[in-house]
Amino acid sequence: MIKTIYVGNLPFSTTEQELRELFIQHGTVHSVKLITDQRTGRSRGFGFVEMDDEKVQAAIEALNRSDLGGRVLRVSEAKERDEKR
Repeated sequence: MIKTIYVGNLPFSTTEQELRELFIQHGTVHSVKLITDQRTGRSRGFGFVEMDDEKVQAAIEALNRSDLGGRVLRVSEAKERDEKR
């Protein structure tokens, strides 16, 4: 089973490849998606990583509060989005 991880407080210059390389150290990465502003195309400073279920908790514990580009990452299991928005 695949689970999604939320990664917040990313440097705006972070690429999907950099994020993939950070997480691949902890298991198979199925996908990486950085969220961008629809109007400007600039990063919004957060994204999502999909990994195998059994590796998710270890990746979260290893990377939450770690430093990337001078910013302290917030890493947690992604929650289902509320469709009312």
